[in-house]
Amino acid sequence: MAGALYLIPNTLGPADPVSGCPLDHVIPDDVQATTARLDYFVAENAKTTRAFLKTVALVRPLAKPLQEIRIAELNVNTAAAALPALLEPLLQGQNAGLVSEAGVPAVADPGANLVRLAHEHGIRVRPLVGPSSLLLAVMAGGLNGQSFAFNGYLPTDAALRQKRIRELEERSRRDNQTQLFIETPYRNAALLEALAGSCHPATLISVATDLTLASEAIRTQAAAGWKRDIAGGRLPDFHKKPTVFSLLAT
Repeated sequence: MAGALYLIPNTLGPADPVSGCPLDHVIPDDVQATTARLDYFVAENAKTTRAFLKTVALVRPLAKPLQEIRIAELNVNTAAAALPALLEPLLQGQNAGLVSEAGVPAVADPGANLVRLAHEHGIRVRPLVGPSSLLLAVMAGGLNGQSFAFNGYLPTDAALRQKRIRELEERSRRDNQTQLFIETPYRNAALLEALAGSCHPATLISVATDLTLASEAIRTQAAAGWKRDIAGGRLPDFHKKPTVFSLLAT
């Protein structure tokens, strides 16, 4: 009988060192327990996953010493032909955990390809509860939570980025749909400036930074308000910090 593929949520940043268990505020206890029982993981980043497991081990004994736990990497550079080998231990009956570098696996994450292949092989897939920056941003932004779309990264070229922003704004206006996207953290300021300058003054723009962390900051206002803040040098404190951007054309 094949093993199960557990989709294990990771934290969205460094765990809180103050609490008795540094994961308790974002990772449910039963998810920590399931994670501790596994000794094979497929991860977007092995180093990040080892750090996560080390934190779990503070309160939950791991199935094996950390150095003996197998962690195979699956990232954007992994060839499709390499995926079957990652599932081979499951086909032989071993349970495994799929872990993203941050947040939930298979959402804005290359792990989705492995999940699809697992279904093709009849492997049971078990999604576990944990933090998703995209859903948290939708919850906290005050935009349309009934209809929303995640669009990944926008173009870095200024002209192409402006064109894409206007396309997303038009889609938002037409469908009354919140549009979400992310940026490489050191380019957050450039993206916010492009949004404020390209969108209609009344279009709502939400900026959600460091979600679930002590430095969490979320703000939603019209493009005109962001444009005034930028002109006055009042940018959010989001340089090199993971941020989710969203807009809703009203």
